[in-house]
Amino acid sequence: MTQHTGDGLGTHRMIATPAGRTHVVERGSGPLVLLVHGFPESWYSWRRQLPALAAAGYRAVAIDVRGYGRSSKPADPAAYRMLELVADNAAVVEALGERSAVVVGHDWGATIAANSALLRPDVFRAVGLLSVPYAPRGGPRPSEIFAGMGGDEEFYVSYFQQPGRAEAEIEPDVRGWLAGFYAALSAETMPPPGAPDPHFVTRGGRLRDRFPAVAGSGAGSGLPGWLSEAELDFYAGEFERTGLTGALNRYRSMDRDWADLAAYDGAAITQPSLFLGGSLDASTTWLADAIKAYPVTLPGLVGSHLLDGGGHFLQQERPEEVNRHLTKWLSALPA
Repeated sequence: MTQHTGDGLGTHRMIATPAGRTHVVERGSGPLVLLVHGFPESWYSWRRQLPALAAAGYRAVAIDVRGYGRSSKPADPAAYRMLELVADNAAVVEALGERSAVVVGHDWGATIAANSALLRPDVFRAVGLLSVPYAPRGGPRPSEIFAGMGGDEEFYVSYFQQPGRAEAEIEPDVRGWLAGFYAALSAETMPPPGAPDPHFVTRGGRLRDRFPAVAGSGAGSGLPGWLSEAELDFYAGEFERTGLTGALNRYRSMDRDWADLAAYDGAAITQPSLFLGGSLDASTTWLADAIKAYPVTLPGLVGSHLLDGGGHFLQQERPEEVNRHLTKWLSALPA
């Protein structure tokens, strides 16, 4: 494990994991809380949680998921299956000298966190999910489900699953694409009701064709208020350096997960859990039935909260509320 001092947000380390190396940013001391980001983000999406959790008496550790940032980026798309990502998380806990951790995830990170708790209950004693509800494995093959969505249009997941296709759209203008994507899913800048849905692609079109117009950055730019010019520069710099293939390979492994996790069909997560979503986030409206099923699928649920007027990038859009819910939940967990 290598270490170097941080950027004011925490101490950066490189940890040996099944991925090769996993980059982590650590702040504070106390019970370990592992923070797992989603797409298209990085450890940096937890920049407003690291100091708050540390101040509340926790050892907060945000990772770059394999394929992102400074973490290793295996070439084989099969290396991004859920089993591998869970193994990375467990290896990080062990390398930090801990026997157990609370795992908290956002977006894809929520699904990774849920599966970490499901597959490794010996390591992950509680699980917090942001924006994407837990839905147990089941039903038809995921690629078949997504291919049937959208009618004459194409669901974004199907678009992302084709190797090289989304990269060809994003990589010539990473900063502009990210700005539009973040705006499209943030509460204050998302398209109004009735506008064409940015989660779908017209046949032969691009995902960004339905993003809100974002002209540069700063006041009046169209950027959501949670995202400064410097913060957008950070995200863009990470993806300009790494490319998008590692991040997109998560979408390209969903059918592998469906096969790998067949033994867990319909399985409940029994550890203490927390769910936070945004009322305006498509992830919570599309998966409303998954939230209703929590008494069965998350029998250890302590709290489920939809933040009124919240969008998808919840811990960045509404950091004070998220931090308050997280620290209250963490403080009530069994030692």
